[in-house]
Amino acid sequence: MKKSIGRLVSILYRKNQIYLNAALKPLDITAAELPILLHLYNFNHVSQEELSTYLMIDKAATARGVQSLIKKGYIKKEKDPNDRRAYQVYLTESAIAIKHKIYEKLDAWTQYLTEGLDDRSVAIMFDVLDAMVRKVEVTDLKEIGRTI
Repeated sequence: MKKSIGRLVSILYRKNQIYLNAALKPLDITAAELPILLHLYNFNHVSQEELSTYLMIDKAATARGVQSLIKKGYIKKEKDPNDRRAYQVYLTESAIAIKHKIYEKLDAWTQYLTEGLDDRSVAIMFDVLDAMVRKVEVTDLKEIGRTI
């Protein structure tokens, strides 16, 4: 049987979600909400539309994640002064206060996954995964799906 990259990535993704939900439960953050916080840690305020585009999720899923994080006190949103139809999303002090805990959990997962691998193998793995991500980010996958 041929190996499938999709199957392996899917298994890692599902196991990652299980780990994150358990590891972040004390902080009252879910794996689905985490990407929003991580993006805001890099860019303190963005529009909900930018979040959807960057995270490659639909606007409804973004809105649900934003609303949940607002209720939990981790983010706030305000009308964009330049576009009254849009909202800007910001981190709260509560979110900033737990940033190091979140990154500790993410680092622990990476350490677990790469335990027993030499540094060269880890570097190659990251290079290969980065290359695959760059490729699919600029590709019309629906078109590829119809032609392959």
